[in-house]
Amino acid sequence: MIEALLPPAVVAVEAFSDLPGEAPYPGEEDLVARAVGGRRREFVTARRCAREALARLGYAPTPIRPGPKREPLWPAGVVGSITHCAGYRAAAVARDTALASLGIDAEPHGALPDGVGERVTVAGEPDLLRHLSHADPSVHWDRLLFSAKESVYKAWYPVTGRWLGFEDAELSIDPASRTFTARLLVDGTRTDGGPPLTALHGRYQVADGLVVTAVTLPALPAAR
Repeated sequence: MIEALLPPAVVAVEAFSDLPGEAPYPGEEDLVARAVGGRRREFVTARRCAREALARLGYAPTPIRPGPKREPLWPAGVVGSITHCAGYRAAAVARDTALASLGIDAEPHGALPDGVGERVTVAGEPDLLRHLSHADPSVHWDRLLFSAKESVYKAWYPVTGRWLGFEDAELSIDPASRTFTARLLVDGTRTDGGPPLTALHGRYQVADGLVVTAVTLPALPAAR
């Protein structure tokens, strides 16, 4: 499902259920030692998906520890992203010669809880959501916007090292192409030497009771 949103250079692995009784991978046990059962299972399955994706790139199995913002710490030379929600877990990885960063997110296809929409939208977006809902009421556009901004953050953080709030990006959505663009409302200076980010672009899919989104940022040109 998520693979359809990503370029060929990305390896994606997804799962729609967990393996009964699957234990955490060695070196990751402490990360879920106090987690409730559901949280533990989704973590274990999502990390397994990540290792399977890394294996397809030729990397040996290894613990995937979190960084300072709970982001997955990938092996040198790899960029990637992990997501999980009820009934779905996925991971996507690529070599850093192909992409500078990527972000994926999955959400249950349902309306956002009361009050959340107001906290994740900026001026202009409520009107956008109303217009989209009028044109196609079968899609929960508020949930799609939420997921898209999650993917935007996951692609933003590795190349900036800074937090990006929901209020720091303004989304536009094109239903015809199933794409979206996040116009960044804050300084987009990067830590990898690339040009400042002004926008990030992504794709989405709504199917099987899920909303999935993905954002990719091309790698910088190789130095001559």
